[in-house]
Amino acid sequence: MTIGDHLDALHGLPAYDFPGPDASTAGLPEPDSRAWRVAADVYDSEESWTAAFARFCDTVDTIRVRALIVGAWEEAYDTDPSDVVKALLAARDRFPALRALFLGDMVMEECEISWINQTDVTPLLAGFPALEEFGVRGGSDLGCTALSHKALRRLVVETGGLPAAVVRGIGASDLPALEHLDLWLGTPDYGGDSEAADLEPILSGARLPRLRHLALRNSEIQDAVAAAVASAPVVARLEVLDLSMGVLTDEGAAALLAGQPLTHLAKLDLHHHYMSEPFVERFRQSLQTAGVEVDLDRDDAEEDTEDDGTVWRYVAVGE
Repeated sequence: MTIGDHLDALHGLPAYDFPGPDASTAGLPEPDSRAWRVAADVYDSEESWTAAFARFCDTVDTIRVRALIVGAWEEAYDTDPSDVVKALLAARDRFPALRALFLGDMVMEECEISWINQTDVTPLLAGFPALEEFGVRGGSDLGCTALSHKALRRLVVETGGLPAAVVRGIGASDLPALEHLDLWLGTPDYGGDSEAADLEPILSGARLPRLRHLALRNSEIQDAVAAAVASAPVVARLEVLDLSMGVLTDEGAAALLAGQPLTHLAKLDLHHHYMSEPFVERFRQSLQTAGVEVDLDRDDAEEDTEDDGTVWRYVAVGE
């Protein structure tokens, strides 16, 4: 599976595409009523992203803008968004109301998720201390080092392969307001080299006192992640646990079922899995009957078996 749709909303606001250089800007919506998406063409762009952003800043009352979506930048498959980050930071004083920022909202026709070149996003988080939501798509050359951010409530990192250094950087960060953390761990083929041990600072919950929604998904090591989650201190205070989109088999399911009780959860999301029907039924019996919403859809999780008996299983979003 690949990503086929742009974000339709951010920070509770519907997404709106800022018009291109040849389109009229008459009749634009109120600045604080939309999540504004600013983008350039990936291929043969006639306007750079920074030029489009400059037009946006000259056209829209940025003092009132609450949510901003960075869409495609030119040659995103070959060029990192360093200039994008510099432009955003240079304009930060013009965005006093900005509370949500997403970097890299691209669909497969623009750039496959594993092809998106990223950069260190730590300066963006440090430069916008009032941000409540931050998201980024693409793991190639993605960086995030330990930092302290007092306002951030939602952090989403969507990748086909999340570098272990980023996982460790997030785990070492002080995020006292964070309520929602969503990490797509991915596969080693696309740079996802983290191990379950790298998640320990997150699973301890020590620096995440308000965390209520934890998603560790799209992982090739989903069984090991499930085993680590089974005894993780942070789980006791979660409302939603999401281990979906990955290679979760009976091994990980058994560890999860044998671990700490999950009946306090409002939702357990395990969709796109490789569990056998007996384990699926055990989750239904132990959790659904206790009032927990459990997503057990297999979706497009299909196995390939070679002539020698080797079985290949795939995460939901890789390339």
